[in-house]
Amino acid sequence: MLKAIVTDIEGTTSSIEFVHKTLFPYAKAHLRRFLREHAGDAQIQSLIDDVEAVVGWDLSIDEAADTLEQWIAEDRKATPLKTLQGLIWKTGYEAGELKGHVYPDTPEFLRRWHAQGLALYVYSSGSVEAQKLIFGHTEYGDLTPLFSGYFDTRVGGKREAASYKKILKQIGLAGGEVLFLSDVGEELDAAREAGLQTVQLLRDDNAKPFEAHPQARDFSQVPLG
Repeated sequence: MLKAIVTDIEGTTSSIEFVHKTLFPYAKAHLRRFLREHAGDAQIQSLIDDVEAVVGWDLSIDEAADTLEQWIAEDRKATPLKTLQGLIWKTGYEAGELKGHVYPDTPEFLRRWHAQGLALYVYSSGSVEAQKLIFGHTEYGDLTPLFSGYFDTRVGGKREAASYKKILKQIGLAGGEVLFLSDVGEELDAAREAGLQTVQLLRDDNAKPFEAHPQARDFSQVPLG
């Protein structure tokens, strides 16, 4: 019996374009100034320490900004970058400069599944903070009360079966009791290897179908089987 749904964000609950054409450029445009303005904050220093640990040497604020901007250009899934992006986006949401995008059917079916007693979780390469911001500031209202938990790259990469096994352990369910939703076939392969049920969302005409997984154009077509 299905007891929980774990959902990706980009291309699944929300538009890929929103992330790549709105959120990423906003973070890049504000990154250097944000680092300078918050250079004395313990959290920012900790993030810079994390960046230094990756590159292997000490960095000035501007050198850290150069590295992080390069990571944005490379679309790297580095945890310190994702955390910093989340902090920058928070200021944008609070200032009313950003509004979290979700597809129109997303709030409808999240609420329906929640009402049916299914536990809902998010697993995205974006930081947990960024996930909460997207769902907390949508034009459909605050959707965060619908979720029981959030997971990001701190549990591991999304194309690694071990990451999904960690999620199962943390939520206390067997793989067969959990459905994972994503538009990326390699992520679905990893989830299925860990024992989860899977459905591939094909919202984008450019999405690459993986026939090994059940498919749906939107949440109305997701089989809860």
